[in-house]
Amino acid sequence: MTNLTAAIGQFAPGDDKTANLDVMSGLLRDAAARGARLVVLPEYAAFTVPTMDDRFVETAESLDGPTVTGLATLADELGLTVVAGINEQAEDGRIHNTLVGLQDGKVAAIYRKVHLYDAFGYRESDRVLAADPAVPELLDVDGFKVGMQTCYDLRFPETSRVLVDAGADVIALPAEWVPGPLKEYHWNTLVRARAIENTVYVLAADQTAPAGSGNSAIVDPMGIGIAAIGENAGIGVAVLERSRLDHVRTVNPALELRRFRVVPKE
Repeated sequence: MTNLTAAIGQFAPGDDKTANLDVMSGLLRDAAARGARLVVLPEYAAFTVPTMDDRFVETAESLDGPTVTGLATLADELGLTVVAGINEQAEDGRIHNTLVGLQDGKVAAIYRKVHLYDAFGYRESDRVLAADPAVPELLDVDGFKVGMQTCYDLRFPETSRVLVDAGADVIALPAEWVPGPLKEYHWNTLVRARAIENTVYVLAADQTAPAGSGNSAIVDPMGIGIAAIGENAGIGVAVLERSRLDHVRTVNPALELRRFRVVPKE
């Protein structure tokens, strides 16, 4: 296929996991009704409270837990590929901040957050185990390769570049971009920068207040916003065009011209 209709979903997850799943189900049904084949939902979509505490650990699930299973079943029913963030059980009494890529009724790809949000007065690592950099697991959606990264990873351009080196045409970016001075400016700037420098589509799905800054967007390979959501819950839908991607990579062959590669820090 030459085009892919994609959607971002934005809302404010709370501490009621059943209610969060209900909201996500509504967003997925809305996106499917508007022709979407790929939907990206926020980081920690299964459970969030404004300040990270032990409840993130106590409510954590495995990859075959009720939230993932419920989303996978609905995604299969609707013919969707879904990317969403969960608090996944880990072995050392902490959790993984995990993205699941759901396709054909099962978990087709996972990404565990590498760069934890130990910044701006926040300490995600107190309860979250950082994953080691690994070979990216990409999703194939109607001929587009989709890579995944999470929130604070956005501040590290190497994360996105590794996905593109693996073949990604699209970056799915769930986030809980914590509000604060200049944070919306940073978010909007960095989302566009990652799209421009990598000549990819970026699907950035944030939480709304109180834990997130909103401003979810779909950005094309030239950094142009082709769908956006402000401060309220809802979805944004856009068509990702293969011809646009190919044209941008022809007129701006930055990926071919670069002379550096990314290697993990030891």
